[in-house]
Amino acid sequence: MNIFACEPEWAALARELAPDANISSATTAYQDPHFVQARPSLIAKLRRADLFICSGSELEIGWLPALQMRANNPAIRDGQPGAFYAAEQVERLDVQEQVDRSMGDVHAGGNPHVHWSPSRIASIAKALAARLQQLDGEHAALYQQRLDDFLMRWQQHIGQLSAQAKPLKGTAVVAYHTSYRYLFDWLNIEQVGDLEPKPGLPPSSGHLASLVSLQQQQPFALIIFSDYHDDKGANWLATKTGVPAMRLAYSVDPNKPEMQDLFALYQSVIEQLLQSVSAHD
Repeated sequence: MNIFACEPEWAALARELAPDANISSATTAYQDPHFVQARPSLIAKLRRADLFICSGSELEIGWLPALQMRANNPAIRDGQPGAFYAAEQVERLDVQEQVDRSMGDVHAGGNPHVHWSPSRIASIAKALAARLQQLDGEHAALYQQRLDDFLMRWQQHIGQLSAQAKPLKGTAVVAYHTSYRYLFDWLNIEQVGDLEPKPGLPPSSGHLASLVSLQQQQPFALIIFSDYHDDKGANWLATKTGVPAMRLAYSVDPNKPEMQDLFALYQSVIEQLLQSVSAHD
């Protein structure tokens, strides 16, 4: 099997279920998945793919359709078994009934960053295993075995992390974009402000000043931004408010032990948050 993942979190999930497959990722943990160049190397990989796994919910709308068109691979056209959108397998948060350009970069189909929901990861893993069985029926029993093993380990891991993360409940934060919307929903962390004035727009001086005022009215404990966001606005706000700014890991990096797979990524992020909140207290 040749598997093309749009983001490294889905490449990591594919490795759990199909470790013998040829798996590549179009992006890294340090790239904004909204913006990717349709490079010849990506076109070639998608042309050979039996399956692609992408977030969906319009996250890749700026580049994936062009990549599909240039790859000219009938197996991975939308609607075919070779096209797998993770967000379509689960209920999404922040679904909008009406969207217009004045709202900024808003995803009408809901927040696409579903890899930060442990329960949704489990549901997506089940759907992905079923898709692998459909495409590669000869090894259906192996995919089921790997799914069962993954779910057992995942549920145990998340149970431990949920207990470990209890001190984070009720923490108020300002964050960049809604990249961690599902993480905050799981941990009962409240995002009281956004570094973006509107989704997709960089922080303006006026908007940052309003967040300084917000800190006086509704104190927040952390300013969070991801590996692919500019840190200038977050650091400026930290200087003005005395609230620590932290760069939070966003996705899997196979080259770093603390981010090498979904298990390590979740563990690392919980530890980062606990340490920062403890230091602020």
